[in-house]
Amino acid sequence: MADNLSRRHLLKLAAALPVTAGVGELSLRPRPASAAPATSNLMSMLSTYMSEAASRKLPEEIVEKTKQVILDTVAAMISGAELPPGKFAIQFARAYKGEKIATVAASNVVCGPIEAAMANGMLAHSDETDDTHSFSQSHPGCSVVPAALATGEQFGIDGSRFLRAVTLGYDIGPRVTATLGRLPYMAETHRSTHSLSGTFGSAAAAGCAANLNAQQMRWLLSYTAQQASGLASWQRDTDHIEKAFDFGGMPARNGVTAALLVQAGGTGVDDVFSGADNFFQAFLPKNNAEMVIEKLGERYEVTRTSFKKWTVGAPIQAVLDALENIFKKNRFDADQVKQVLVKVATNEAAIVNNREIPDICLQHLVAVMLVDKTVTFRSAHDTARMKDAAILRHRAKVQLIPDEELERRMPRREGTVELVMNDGARINEHVASVRGTFDNPMSREEVIGKARDLMNPVLGTGTTTKLIDTIFNLENVKNVRDLRPVLQRG
Repeated sequence: MADNLSRRHLLKLAAALPVTAGVGELSLRPRPASAAPATSNLMSMLSTYMSEAASRKLPEEIVEKTKQVILDTVAAMISGAELPPGKFAIQFARAYKGEKIATVAASNVVCGPIEAAMANGMLAHSDETDDTHSFSQSHPGCSVVPAALATGEQFGIDGSRFLRAVTLGYDIGPRVTATLGRLPYMAETHRSTHSLSGTFGSAAAAGCAANLNAQQMRWLLSYTAQQASGLASWQRDTDHIEKAFDFGGMPARNGVTAALLVQAGGTGVDDVFSGADNFFQAFLPKNNAEMVIEKLGERYEVTRTSFKKWTVGAPIQAVLDALENIFKKNRFDADQVKQVLVKVATNEAAIVNNREIPDICLQHLVAVMLVDKTVTFRSAHDTARMKDAAILRHRAKVQLIPDEELERRMPRREGTVELVMNDGARINEHVASVRGTFDNPMSREEVIGKARDLMNPVLGTGTTTKLIDTIFNLENVKNVRDLRPVLQRG
């Protein structure tokens, strides 16, 4: 079900397929409007699953992980309010706030659900604090959670439905870009998998909050496919503002818009995944289309989502883990280090190589780690320090080596650090399982500790504690609007 298909093979397949509908049909011949195809098995299974999510009881371990990703995303939203993308998002929401329905975190703004989803999405990805899903090359939380919250406030849903909406968003969005082909797909097509996954995930979450039935979910997916967009040019954004929009704000806005259009009575194409001019025909996935429904209800993608122990770009996580391990085993200071050789996967290296933004610049963060023996939220966002003479001196020692063997091991984000000391000694450390990933998970206490560090400076310790307690007791929340007092500040 995950066989790779070349573009040429797909086009040949498209030419050979009959006009009759089927899963992932790629016919290039136009179909008369009067001969609309029947809904494919893929779409029937997917739309039914999505429509039943609002009432589907989740396993306890899935509920627990969903609460953790909600907390982690909310913490990213709150801390993001102190950064330029978050400040801009709040300012934009305040200027175009519309009807007072939905909450903008870490502010006193209440606005329309579409505007709130966009603002909170940008807040959540104001930097590199939010979660990642390496199997799909996406950041689910920064768009899915804002979309579920905004639509949930629109319709006054309870905490249990909010949890289920978020879980569904994680199930749908990442499956779409896993089907497309993850990082290799982004590299080949120049499309942003982060935006695409977020748009489909946000729409699923918003559709669940809006209580759409199976037919409406099919229309929802068609409106979502029409909005599927995003370019990998986000990698050239030096202020992180457009990137925050691409990863969080735009997908959340798209998803909420699709759900509200359908809930208001909008109709659309019954099956955008098959028939003439379908989504897969337009986007040419590297894998079989049925990956979109692979193990739905059996494998919850929220369990394969990784938290970031370090509030920096995902490709740098293994490197900082390796340096931390080295410091635990050895005593030395930065001046004793002659050279630092760092290996990460080839495509990952391109994302973090000598970037202008401190929290996604590998060489800069290695230098900070050498001097400070750790990297904090504050030090990772200290732009002025990128010009500090001491940091620049140690940064010059860092050599980043793109590694094809580590590339072949993706989506595992492994990394190797080798220190060459002044006396000729060499210290090596390889990290195969980054702390916070699915195979080396952070504990609930670690997730809460990270959230406290991010939220206390903005909300204060009392409100932070109450917000954490509320999230871990969402089943007892009658209306998600009740979260507003602990999400906002004056």
